[in-house]
Amino acid sequence: MQIIYTQIVDHFGDQNKTAKALGVSQASVNAWVNGKASMSVLVALKAQCITENNFLATDLCPSLKQFFKTINVVQLS
Repeated sequence: MQIIYTQIVDHFGDQNKTAKALGVSQASVNAWVNGKASMSVLVALKAQCITENNFLATDLCPSLKQFFKTINVVQLS
């Protein structure tokens, strides 16, 4: 999981630029990169929008995968 966080930091340039772009603290970005925290749903969705789908919210926040899986099951029922 930390690999994708490193990739998004590379996308923005560094941890400070990533934090500014996503509206979070640099400490939060550092925690993602070091595996001490996961990105929140709202930040993951924002990241997907800002990066024009280069990073998917479901990859940045794995709990979203289960959410969308549940929605798809409900819609198919």
